[in-house]
Amino acid sequence: MDVILLERVAKVGQMGEVVKVRDGFARNFLLPSGKALRATKDNRSKFEQMKVQLEARNLELKTEAEAVGATLNGTSVVIIRQAGESGQLYGSVSTRDVADALVKAGFTVGRQQIVLNHPIKTIGIHALPVTLHPEVEVKISVNVARSAEEAERLARGEDVTARRDQDEDEDDVVAEEVAEDESEAEAEGEETEA
Repeated sequence: MDVILLERVAKVGQMGEVVKVRDGFARNFLLPSGKALRATKDNRSKFEQMKVQLEARNLELKTEAEAVGATLNGTSVVIIRQAGESGQLYGSVSTRDVADALVKAGFTVGRQQIVLNHPIKTIGIHALPVTLHPEVEVKISVNVARSAEEAERLARGEDVTARRDQDEDEDDVVAEEVAEDESEAEAEGEETEA
């Protein structure tokens, strides 16, 4: 189906272009969301009349997005989740979780604006792009941790899973020393009885 784009659509085209897209994509996404019109003679003349208004609206939205993007770019949010010892999350972090964290931080961002190619399933700091406008994209970092203390350690660049392994190794060494001391004490106790 041929459509006239009313705004820039990623991987499809720029505003005002007549492009051929699949029927389902046009019917289910482009037309209902107001991003395109069917490419008929009537709609082409209608678009030419609306073009100045659309360009002005697009410029206004882009300016707003750039203003928000200037403050949002480089922002870091912390999301606390339960995870196993290896750093594997019980569940995952979705775009909704990231959007909620950004709203708590004082930004108005919808979950559809956050680009998440795959769900976040591990502890750590993850960089995510946020598309505020088809022409404005900023990067944020999402710090996923088990606790606020662990989030601070991750922000400093420490490897929290390695540290837990070291703590466990130290605990094992201490436990072995205690067991050896107890067995030596028992052996001495048996010698004194005999």
